[in-house]
Amino acid sequence: MTDINTLKNEISAQVSASADLQALEEVRVSALGKKGRVTELMKTLGDMDPEQRKTQGPALNALKDEIAALIEKQEKALKKQALDQRLVNERMDVTLSVRPERKGKIHPISQTMEELVTIFGAMGYSVAEGPDIEDDWHNFTALNFPPGHPAREMQDTFFLPDDPEQNGEHAKKLLRTHTSSVQIRHMKANKPPFKIICFGRTYRSDYDMTHTPMFHQMECLHVAKGITMGHLKGCLTDFVQGFFGIDDLPVRFRPSFFPFVEPGAEVDIGYFKKGDGIQLGKAPTPEDQRWMEILGAGMVHKNVLINGGVDPEEYQGFAFGMGLERATMLKYGIPDLRTFFESDTRWLNHYGFDPLERPNSATRG
Repeated sequence: MTDINTLKNEISAQVSASADLQALEEVRVSALGKKGRVTELMKTLGDMDPEQRKTQGPALNALKDEIAALIEKQEKALKKQALDQRLVNERMDVTLSVRPERKGKIHPISQTMEELVTIFGAMGYSVAEGPDIEDDWHNFTALNFPPGHPAREMQDTFFLPDDPEQNGEHAKKLLRTHTSSVQIRHMKANKPPFKIICFGRTYRSDYDMTHTPMFHQMECLHVAKGITMGHLKGCLTDFVQGFFGIDDLPVRFRPSFFPFVEPGAEVDIGYFKKGDGIQLGKAPTPEDQRWMEILGAGMVHKNVLINGGVDPEEYQGFAFGMGLERATMLKYGIPDLRTFFESDTRWLNHYGFDPLERPNSATRG
């Protein structure tokens, strides 16, 4: 016991004399490490007779615990001392001017989507969504694309392995080629009237300055009783004039064929040449007026209504769709479609939008 007390006093003095954490760690290792003084004493317990072990065992365990507690207490004191010293010696220079921070920008496609939600939301439309991976029925057949239609060919469509749990056209999987399939899904899941817009990625096998394998589309669907081409023309005219911010922007409808509408129309907006570029709007003279196609539209075909579970004798509707990249390029003067997907921060800094900017100029004032 005399030796234990002597050892305790020696180690305690060493702990108290430790001026930093490094010195304290050396004391800990010399006392409690694998070859430390206390550890070596603990190893002698196995050579003692039972009577000695009864007295020496508890004494050595108590010594070990007391030394560990002393080291822990000293460690906390040294850490606090080091922190206090840093607070005294270290200073932050708050007189420097604020360093400019890099601020993110809203991608032009996201900006266009927000603008469209703003415009159509004011008209009473809601946003609907659908899956990127579709089946042949929703993507083609339900939209009046009969078997053998060219749009089903491999050079236009990314087909995926068939779903073994499905049969027929529902088993044939693909990456949707348009967002029109959302119309079918929404009609089957809800009861008319419908007044929706939908956005999303679409996929086709093209790649050049005006085509990419993945791009974005917007669809509009309005189904109710008594809907006519007049409603379609009014909605589209208000939309394009609000989107491009030109109150007298000329709008022209040309007859055209689309499998999912009857009658169908190409929608053009007016522009004229100005210097080396073009200017959207009404030309100074009728001879200078030119036209640019921006989207397709029409009255929803009765077969599409039937496939969506809607009675065409009771309800009618119109629909139209457009590519978001094309509309964005036209509005904001972006020359190459491929740059939308190159993740170039310099491009985004140039064409991007302030996160706090309002979604559309039509909502200002």
